[in-house]
Amino acid sequence: MAADPGLNPAPSDGRPPLRRLAPLALQHVLAMAATPVSTVFLVAASLRLTPAQTASLLSAVLLVSGAGSVLQSLGVWEFGARLPFVMLPGGAATALFVQIAHDHGPAVASGSVLLAAALLLAVTPWCGRVVRLLPPLVMGVTVLLVGISMVRVTTQLLTGPGGQAATPGASAAAGLTVLVTLVAHLLLRGAWRQSAVLLGLVGGTLLTVVSGLGRLAPAAGAGVSLPHLLPYGTPVFDLPAALPLLLFSLTSLAEATGQTVLNSDVPDPGRDVPRVARADALASLLGGVLGTPPMVTSSENIGINRLTGVRSREVTAAAGALLIAAGLFSPLSRLVAGLPAAVVAGSALVVYAAIIVMGVEMLNRVRASDPATTEPLTVGLALTAGLLPVVAPGLYAGLPATVRTVLGSGVVAGTLTAILLHALTRAASPARARGALGPPVRGR
Repeated sequence: MAADPGLNPAPSDGRPPLRRLAPLALQHVLAMAATPVSTVFLVAASLRLTPAQTASLLSAVLLVSGAGSVLQSLGVWEFGARLPFVMLPGGAATALFVQIAHDHGPAVASGSVLLAAALLLAVTPWCGRVVRLLPPLVMGVTVLLVGISMVRVTTQLLTGPGGQAATPGASAAAGLTVLVTLVAHLLLRGAWRQSAVLLGLVGGTLLTVVSGLGRLAPAAGAGVSLPHLLPYGTPVFDLPAALPLLLFSLTSLAEATGQTVLNSDVPDPGRDVPRVARADALASLLGGVLGTPPMVTSSENIGINRLTGVRSREVTAAAGALLIAAGLFSPLSRLVAGLPAAVVAGSALVVYAAIIVMGVEMLNRVRASDPATTEPLTVGLALTAGLLPVVAPGLYAGLPATVRTVLGSGVVAGTLTAILLHALTRAASPARARGALGPPVRGR
């Protein structure tokens, strides 16, 4: 009996039977749905958006995620790798977007997204060289500082911008959301486990509403809706403020390289990585106009490809079409826009905890046990530079505005310190090696 082609591992051009295309695409959507939802609420809660504005932002994020997934899967000219990829708002990029919006305003954050996307487009011809400048040491410092910084920002969803004490009800609602997410992650498997954050949002909301700790307040409206252009006004281009996202756009090339190696049909991903990066940049440009954080190609669906044995770009393109339809379906986005802020805070803490763990895992590659290496000291100094503005927010208050913008951002200060120290120690290594060999011996 012939095997079902939808169940066999297939090249990325393989097309499963139509009877399996919809459920396979829906499985991808379920696995990735938590990311756009949690992203929207991180942004909306930090910027104090109204339910209607939150619904519009969710519509924009779903539309751009869907369009980016279709672009990566099918490809147009040199944009899109034509591989089974999906696209989502980047976790670290969202944290940086929120931080910039919190410190400088949402118009500056949108301008920063556009600048970062333009930089990514510009450097794609030199992907390999850029990646070599950003080793795991630098990326680990950056990701770890992003997680730590955003935990501080997220607590303001519970305490308010003034930092007053959180109400017992808000703390309880956030704790219930974390608990439901943790239970889902521990007990479930497969795509359901990957949706633990989404299940935590749903379960946390139900428990919060039933217990009277909060209420669900959907935005008014029905039918089909389109996101608003330039929802925060004309974007403002501020290079010092945009530095965190500019650095992120460069570090994203390393992640794109790894994902392409995992998902490509060919052993050399040199052809596909620039196409992945260009599609990310194009989607981010569209997202910047619609008020979203930067978009990145996600590795979440690669696990589903392996789990199901179906690796088809037709499936991920169909998943993108479902995301577009969800973005246009107004009742869904308006219902989600009414989730209690404390529930969103609990979900956000889980997301940023995961980002912190990612940073720690990257830093585990540092050769801390080798007494001859300077990498541990580099990491320590970079983390110190990044934590100073977190533990002492007024430390640089007396410096000029441009310098304060750079040093006052823990992510920027720590990342730049890591890059400079890493480059310095690499440059000093050959000299150290020559000194250890002693002076050259002259012939008689």
